[in-house]
Amino acid sequence: MKTALITGANKSIGLEAARLLLHHDYYVYLGSRNLENGQQAVAQLHAEGLPNVEPVQLDVADPASVKAARETVGRKTPVLDVLINNAGINGGMPQSALDSDISQFQRVFDTNFFGVISVTQTFLDLLRQSAEPRIVNVSSAQGSLTLHSDPAHGYKYYAHKAAVYHSSKSALNMYTINLAYELRDTPFKVNAVDPGFVATDFNGYRGTGTVQEAGARVVKYALLGPNGPTGRFVSEEYNPATGEIPW
Repeated sequence: MKTALITGANKSIGLEAARLLLHHDYYVYLGSRNLENGQQAVAQLHAEGLPNVEPVQLDVADPASVKAARETVGRKTPVLDVLINNAGINGGMPQSALDSDISQFQRVFDTNFFGVISVTQTFLDLLRQSAEPRIVNVSSAQGSLTLHSDPAHGYKYYAHKAAVYHSSKSALNMYTINLAYELRDTPFKVNAVDPGFVATDFNGYRGTGTVQEAGARVVKYALLGPNGPTGRFVSEEYNPATGEIPW
């Protein structure tokens, strides 16, 4: 049975991704910053008849927590087939490039960027044991430098006043490119996936998409075959035809 670790998986898109992977016969380690919340999510999945899942306390912004989670998972399995870096925060709105305090940038980057690096590097040894390792970094169309710098299209995003969040996702995208490049001659597939503007507590339920749609978009890249793409930034909401979105 293949194995997967999903960060921030006790609710919303992460929980739906866990549910879908369980239906594909994966054993899922459900990462949750708060263990009790993770236990409640696992209980919900068990009640749905999905037993192959267990919670793991994992705060991606805390190196000690990441290390402890690696030790926990490593005692249970020598192989990790899928890593979905889903945990993220918006950092509170509004956000201004001129006025947001450096501490706000640091807090968001600790989770959305440095946390991804920490988890990826810490679990890489287990992923290397897989015949078909997959890394999915949950990103956002709002991390696209091309769209944001286009007055005919991207400038409208600035109305969101999310300079901190946008910057963290742009940084994540660049890390994804570099990671995919360094792993290009291996079986790894590494991609950044925008789940879409989804109605969750992350955005005060203002989103227009569903967690079911978002979860399917993310899991699609966790299930790639050996000929699947790597080093891509995809947003099926932005481009339903091909999923391609400019960096």
